[in-house]
Amino acid sequence: AVCSMGNSTSRLYSVLAKTLSSGAVSQHQDCLEQLDSAQLDPIDPKDLLEECQIVLQKRPPRFQRNFVNLKKNTASNHRPIRVMQWNILAQALGEGKDNFVQCPMEALKWEERKCLILEEILAYKPDILCLQEVDHYFDTFEPLLSRLGYQCTFFPKPWSPCLDVERNNGPDGCAMFFLKERFELVSTANIRLTAMKLKTNQVAIAQTLKCHETGRLFCIAVTHLKARTGWERFRSAQGCDLLQNLKNITQGAKIPLIVCGDFNAEPTEEVYREFANSSLNLNSAYKLLSPDGQTEPPYTTWKIRPSGECRHTLDYIWYSQHALNVNSALGLLTEEQIGPNRLPSFNYPSDHLSLVCDFSFNQDPDRLL
Repeated sequence: AVCSMGNSTSRLYSVLAKTLSSGAVSQHQDCLEQLDSAQLDPIDPKDLLEECQIVLQKRPPRFQRNFVNLKKNTASNHRPIRVMQWNILAQALGEGKDNFVQCPMEALKWEERKCLILEEILAYKPDILCLQEVDHYFDTFEPLLSRLGYQCTFFPKPWSPCLDVERNNGPDGCAMFFLKERFELVSTANIRLTAMKLKTNQVAIAQTLKCHETGRLFCIAVTHLKARTGWERFRSAQGCDLLQNLKNITQGAKIPLIVCGDFNAEPTEEVYREFANSSLNLNSAYKLLSPDGQTEPPYTTWKIRPSGECRHTLDYIWYSQHALNVNSALGLLTEEQIGPNRLPSFNYPSDHLSLVCDFSFNQDPDRLL
């Protein structure tokens, strides 16, 4: 098969089109294996956004979400670092296992849903993107985002539930992307989380980056903990394991840290308290949107399944609160925007909301964490 990957708009559309049918997936993956993404032509994000909007022209427009300024008179001498956290909903699970009873199957078609996902990413232009439930990494996210200037890393779950779905696209996992023009990769660790000393099906990626503009090091991590009620102690053990790994990587909090993830845990759970009370001195960025700065949002996921309506706060961006400042955070969708049928929908591609924060380094690098 010949892969046309030039940088004209028509050829760009052919890259998008290669994943429009599941039958093209294996053919496209063969093609990717023959090509080093670093040798491919760059994509203009405006061109990609335009192509996504052509595919989505029959769908309702994107929801308007505004950034809330959280800066408290702290001067910064560098551009903020924008971090985006999002469980994008694995395609195989959305179509085959999750039973979103109010969401029409047509709204879940990959050829359109992937364009909604890309449109959301392109709208917020993150410097660092942390995703969970990625099962189209090799045929969609890696080839496109690498050509937008991102360095890409993927770590699949060892026993992904996607593999149980007929005509799946391989395992889902966590993925991390950072802009090479802004950061240099210093070290990377793919972590298979343990619980009670046993290896589990959940994973994390932790990367130490150097900011070109400031010369400062920081660590960024992405994870997705075990789902479902009844697994609270298991999540707690996974959280302890992840924290221990991050303590080692950050040399006991000498290196500032940002942790993005779908923790599958409400703020009342033990794993949340472990992160909040850790010696790494972490705070949850989205608490800062509340009037008292101490309360998590009322929801980060809202869906309707056969068992009923599920509205939960499960997704977080944790950060080293003495080393980093949160300049702004993207407001969440309102109940009115989400609508009575909840998520996902024709308007929005996932059952989880994306979280986006702008960070700056504390101006005193020697200040104790």
